[in-house]
Amino acid sequence: MRKLTILLGTGFGAGYSPLAPGTMGTLVGVIFYLILKRALSHPLSYGMALVILNLAGVWISGKCERYLGQKDSRVIVIDEISGFLIAMFGLPLSFRFILLGFLVFRIFDILKPFKMEKIQKLPGGWGIMGDDIAAGALAGILIHISCSMFGW
Repeated sequence: MRKLTILLGTGFGAGYSPLAPGTMGTLVGVIFYLILKRALSHPLSYGMALVILNLAGVWISGKCERYLGQKDSRVIVIDEISGFLIAMFGLPLSFRFILLGFLVFRIFDILKPFKMEKIQKLPGGWGIMGDDIAAGALAGILIHISCSMFGW
């Protein structure tokens, strides 16, 4: 169970990348998005999958943190996967939106605007996942507003 938890928490090993593990985790999120979007085309089913994935992510990341013995370890990237999937909620499946979602989510995840870094202080998996959930939600909102403004 320990190996499986670490495998999932590290995004199937993407978190072990020596360069930009969070970005590599987000790329795994792109793969998950392509799979989920094709399998669950209805927004309600996609949204339900997000809730399940986020709750599982809280549990998995909390367990990984304990197994690795390091608070919010860089190798844990299930939060980036989840954050990207949230950013993409309700958007059409296209290269343009995947690229836009990827860039906007990574910017918000790195910069942590609106004091998002305070969310990281929550205990265990809630702190690991919380700031990325917020970054994903903010990215999604910004992209949806941009779509309305620019008629995409």
